[in-house]
Amino acid sequence: MPCSVLRATLAALALLVVPLAVAAQDAFPSRPITMVVPFPPGGVADQTARPTAAAMEKYLKQPVVVANRVGAAGAVGMASVANARPDGYTIVMALSSISVIPEADKLFGRTPAYTLDQLSPLALISSDPTILVVPADSPWKTVAQLVADAKQRPGLIAYSSSGVYGTLHMAMEMFAHAAGIKLRHVPFNGAGPAMTAILGGHVQALASGPGVVIPQIQAGKLRPLAGWGAARVAALPDVPTFKELGYDIEFYIWAGLYAPAKTPDPVMAALRNAVRQVIKDPNFNTAMENLQTPVSYLDAPEFQKFWDKDAKMLAEAIQRIGKVE
Repeated sequence: MPCSVLRATLAALALLVVPLAVAAQDAFPSRPITMVVPFPPGGVADQTARPTAAAMEKYLKQPVVVANRVGAAGAVGMASVANARPDGYTIVMALSSISVIPEADKLFGRTPAYTLDQLSPLALISSDPTILVVPADSPWKTVAQLVADAKQRPGLIAYSSSGVYGTLHMAMEMFAHAAGIKLRHVPFNGAGPAMTAILGGHVQALASGPGVVIPQIQAGKLRPLAGWGAARVAALPDVPTFKELGYDIEFYIWAGLYAPAKTPDPVMAALRNAVRQVIKDPNFNTAMENLQTPVSYLDAPEFQKFWDKDAKMLAEAIQRIGKVE
């Protein structure tokens, strides 16, 4: 074969090989993924993230590392992902407070830490109604008794939360507004510390997810008074909903995965497919059952519709409640 022909043949082969090498190099994922949890360990987001991440590793063939980035009722962690490079290697397990924080910032005239259009939904994982609990030795055995006492002592009954305008704060303020009472808010930087506060006797009430409060109820440390769901929680069949008690309030702590907006479609598809496999994973489902948190999976398109509706409801609730601390 003449040299000129050989050189031309090798050049043509090189043109074919280079794109293949680049494609292999860019295959997603080719390195570990960080799943940000914007709250400390012990809360709904953290409890949901860990079995999700463990199962995703099996299907993505790369480590999925849970990183707790806390602060400002979740704003710090969520903003870090909203502003992250949109390459799929940084995702966030967010709660419903993802929609609250930008609205609260606007209410106070602050520049939002992030905007909702900076994040793209991957999948809804769970959705649980919040449960109102008080210490087991509390004098209140019903919501009516708590409300009557709060009216006699405005601003003296304290409750803990995961932070100002966080999920636990929003639930309690919706209740206080509907009941016409004034409670004292004691914010912490996550549901775990908020739980520690009520168990330590530093506050007298707490709203949190079933997976967080049920173990303490079963241990005889907390007493449930009501739930924010449309129906009673299966694990707490004797606990009424607020709607049953005449309060037109409903609130859910849902947990969902997001990636930065403008993440390439093939990468989004790979992440969504991994979560789709996670939902079928026996170990994941066992972990969620142990948390007594039912899986409420929605893929990205359905999750987007769910999120839009929930965000609208929460924005309206913030406007009704107004500025609170």
